[in-house]
Amino acid sequence: MKIKAAVAHDVGEALKIEEVELTEPGPDEVLVKIVATGICHTDAESIRGRGAPFPVVLGHEGAGIVEKVGAGITNIQPGDHVVLSYSYCGECSQCLTGHQNLCQRTVELNFGGKSKDGSHHIHQHNHALSTFFGQSSFATYAVANKNNVVKVDKDVDLALLGPLGCGIQTGSGTVMNTLRPEPGSSIAIYGGGAVGLSAVMAAKIMGLKHIIVVDLHQNRLDLALELGATHALNGKEVDVVKEIKRITEGGVHYGIETTGATSVIIQSIHALRVSGIVSIVGMGGDVTLNFTNDLLMEGKKVMGTVQGDSIPQIHIPKLIQYYKEGKFPFDKLVKFYDFEDINAAFEASKSGETLKPVVRIAK
Repeated sequence: MKIKAAVAHDVGEALKIEEVELTEPGPDEVLVKIVATGICHTDAESIRGRGAPFPVVLGHEGAGIVEKVGAGITNIQPGDHVVLSYSYCGECSQCLTGHQNLCQRTVELNFGGKSKDGSHHIHQHNHALSTFFGQSSFATYAVANKNNVVKVDKDVDLALLGPLGCGIQTGSGTVMNTLRPEPGSSIAIYGGGAVGLSAVMAAKIMGLKHIIVVDLHQNRLDLALELGATHALNGKEVDVVKEIKRITEGGVHYGIETTGATSVIIQSIHALRVSGIVSIVGMGGDVTLNFTNDLLMEGKKVMGTVQGDSIPQIHIPKLIQYYKEGKFPFDKLVKFYDFEDINAAFEASKSGETLKPVVRIAK
């Protein structure tokens, strides 16, 4: 079938909305009419060449309505509202032990440009285009494997739900699934973007005593306080490590680093108390530490977390229920853009003007 898609033709080029050909879903796949798709930092990194091979149709926070299902699918039906998340095989030892986010085929299935069975679903002028995260949801329609698909309630605005499939899942899941902090403990969250603020809301739900957010932009710090942070620190104005240790009388139990900036990663380690744990979720580079002084002698732990250790089919419905109860108001992060304005939405995300751009695709 012929559809419209935002195609990234080469590194650094603006996306172009063009006609492409989408093949029919296979036995374990669904065809989804995309209603809206969130824009994530990973999409931007892919445009810079750190993703699937070009040309590619990006988009990995899709939400839409199922139109067709493959013969092998029984739990999803046409008309269902769904959120699309990351791709995993469902067959390796990681998947079979509840660690789908660390599937042994993660890189292949999410960044390799092909479907799970090795085929290409998107073509243009008889040439294959890469898919992204097994969905490529910057398009009017997408074909996705059943493992990508999360059935959601129909009483919530579907256009709002796409970001739950990656960024918001990552921030909230890192708190709820990875760190699992004790009520009354303390956490520092570095970066007040969509991932960091999702972590703030999750920390509030879990009853932490100190929820400290560090950022350079006052508007993000103000929103962090509105969403549940107990303290908001501007990294340009205070000695972050010293202030965190003062607030918590020795350092935080937990940290989440979302920026990927080397200096901030080091801050996040230094601000931990003895035996504290920091989870790194931002894409960063080289970091130089003194292993003995920074980690060993105080028993600190540094770990990487992917997708918030979340199983999408479990975590996303949980977040939606919290949203309905008024405990997880992630809609305060979102600003909507028309599909035709997708490049402007990317620029708004890059500048910090918009925390979580969502592109409305269905008219």
